[in-house]
Amino acid sequence: MTDAPKKYLTPALERGLRLLQLFDRERVELAAPEIARALELPRATVFRLIQTLENLGFLERHGTSFRLGPAVLRLGFEYLAGLELTEIARPVVERLREDTGCAAQLVIRDGREVVVVFKASSPSMFASNVNIGTRFPAHATILGRALLCELGEKELARLFPEPRLKAFSATTPKTLAELKKLLAEDRRRGFLLSEGFFERGISAIAAPVRDQHGSIVAAVSVTIQKPSLEPREHREHLVGQVVQAAADVSHRLNYRPEKVAA
Repeated sequence: MTDAPKKYLTPALERGLRLLQLFDRERVELAAPEIARALELPRATVFRLIQTLENLGFLERHGTSFRLGPAVLRLGFEYLAGLELTEIARPVVERLREDTGCAAQLVIRDGREVVVVFKASSPSMFASNVNIGTRFPAHATILGRALLCELGEKELARLFPEPRLKAFSATTPKTLAELKKLLAEDRRRGFLLSEGFFERGISAIAAPVRDQHGSIVAAVSVTIQKPSLEPREHREHLVGQVVQAAADVSHRLNYRPEKVAA
């Protein structure tokens, strides 16, 4: 949130936006009393907010509860489609899909989550549940770690203040200290490889994308419907393709790595 003077804020609009922000993957549906308690607002005020948002398509009624409506999705897709990064990376990600035969994605970070902003689907029969707009926990996926690996100590502590991190599989780092250890290894390696790290039976490879300042702004990845990537030569070839794709997108963003003196 910006530091704009409060006199310029519109209370009703702020309340409506805060109401929409209550919904997430764990709170898909909320009843009016729950919303009133969460926002600490009178039920009459919440009722008017709900009626307005429902009329505009931002909320949908499901029995006595409400969930986000299609207007929210339209805004989200318009935002993702309008990202210059998406258009810059599109041909590279599509070429990566063609070269590997695997589903390829471009992701960005949104706080503690990563968001798929572009996907080139695999020509195989495997139907992935990963689509544009899909979100994943940053700490529990290699996609997220690719975007977290160069954050400083303070930023990581701000993002993950809890003593124990939420587990999504047996390999999820349990604490910030464990996550930092993985990030240090990721940073040294320059790419990330997952064999069932987040989802059993699924392997993935990711590499970070940098902008003209050298900052990590996105990640490119491929997803393979295999529990492991054998033989080693095949795995190394895939890694090289993903790393090169990330480098190509970075180059398109005007990233020019400093040459190491001989």
